[in-house]
Amino acid sequence: MLDLINFTEIKIILANSLNRILLVAVILFITIVFARIIKKLLTRSFERSSKYIKADPTKFTVFKHIISALIYIIGIGIAIYLIPTLRGLSISLFAGAGVLAIVIGFASQKAVSNIISGIFIALFQPFRVGDIIKFSDNVGYVEDITLRHTVLRNFENKRIIVPNSTISDATIENYNIKDEKVCRFVDFGISYDSDIDKAMRIIQKEAEKHPEFLDTRTEAEKKERKPAVTVRVIGFGDSSVNLRAWVWAKDPLAAFRLGTDLNKSIKERFDKSGIEIPFPYRTVVFKDKKRKRKR
Repeated sequence: MLDLINFTEIKIILANSLNRILLVAVILFITIVFARIIKKLLTRSFERSSKYIKADPTKFTVFKHIISALIYIIGIGIAIYLIPTLRGLSISLFAGAGVLAIVIGFASQKAVSNIISGIFIALFQPFRVGDIIKFSDNVGYVEDITLRHTVLRNFENKRIIVPNSTISDATIENYNIKDEKVCRFVDFGISYDSDIDKAMRIIQKEAEKHPEFLDTRTEAEKKERKPAVTVRVIGFGDSSVNLRAWVWAKDPLAAFRLGTDLNKSIKERFDKSGIEIPFPYRTVVFKDKKRKRKR
């Protein structure tokens, strides 16, 4: 009789446990689906509104991630509350809230720092989604800003994932703030025997005729016939006179194309005009094999 009662109780406990597990699984599934639907709806809403008003993609991206995180927190919280053992555990944890707060504070310091930094990036906007920035040795487009990290896409189409706390504390070069035009340095070294003035004129002409070159002179400077491209002697090397040209382009990509094209065209003009770009000579001396044999 007792065995029958115990078996019945076990069946009831198992049935209740299975029901709770299924309910928790359903709640978690609904949470995931609901979060994805909300993100898609928010994205569509942003795309529609951006056609009529100037919407900021950075603030929207961070807002979207915050809403998604809140949905997950609520869903997981409901799922945990439905499990009696965890409900009891939560009560005991609240009893030691002081110690727990310190432990969590140290354990989640980085995570909280990343979230706060992500919110600050959205508010103060040192850069936005779509901007071209330079961070450490990395240059690329800001592709996404989440609560935890920022995603950069460099010119090799690689994704660089940087924690928000790291990028927030670093020095950033933003090529899209107010003025996108870029000054590119084009450096050449010519031999001491070469005609400096002729070399400078070649550099100026090659830069001015390039389609990516941007003339930044004012009307007054044009009337004064100041050169569109400034070329100066910046120093003397062991075997070269070092020249530098300051050339402008409309944006970083145009500046990159301009610089690489000028390296080629100026080198070709130098070769035709007899202007030498010095390079180190190396003399190789071979030991006499006969002397080795005598020894």
